[in-house]
Amino acid sequence: MSNEDADDLAWERSAVVRVTPSAKARKLAKVPFVEMADGRLQGVVSSGSDIARVYVSSIAAETHSFSCSTNNNRPCGGLTGGSMCKHLQALVAEAALQYGNERVAQFLGIEGDDLSAGLRDGTKESAPAAVVFNRFLRHLAYLELPAVTTPLPEMQWFPAGAVG
Repeated sequence: MSNEDADDLAWERSAVVRVTPSAKARKLAKVPFVEMADGRLQGVVSSGSDIARVYVSSIAAETHSFSCSTNNNRPCGGLTGGSMCKHLQALVAEAALQYGNERVAQFLGIEGDDLSAGLRDGTKESAPAAVVFNRFLRHLAYLELPAVTTPLPEMQWFPAGAVG
């Protein structure tokens, strides 16, 4: 058995998950949360004009239908019929930094890796913002926990580092 096969077996038997590093460093002030989940590229985008307001933006895989609303489910004023608002554009740009163009394009079902060209066929549709915003708040809550060395039961799924 090769070392590579032994490493793969060690990962399969461990209680940790491999973490894919960010493609490039991100600045979290504009888009503090981005994920590819539930068949959507989705995340939380800060308002450019009001520090207390955030937008939940999403783009559906395959259909490329898009949605953007405040955390209070008020529609984004910049979202018009067939064009994406600046919040959605920021979400796509940060997703490309986090996951890489190729991976985001593959997830959304875009040929090649030109995300802006591949997303021109989407239409506006309403999508639930509460689930995405709730996940974002849960991530923020973990940042407020005190630094301890004892295990946290609700964090057992979280990657613990390399198994060696």
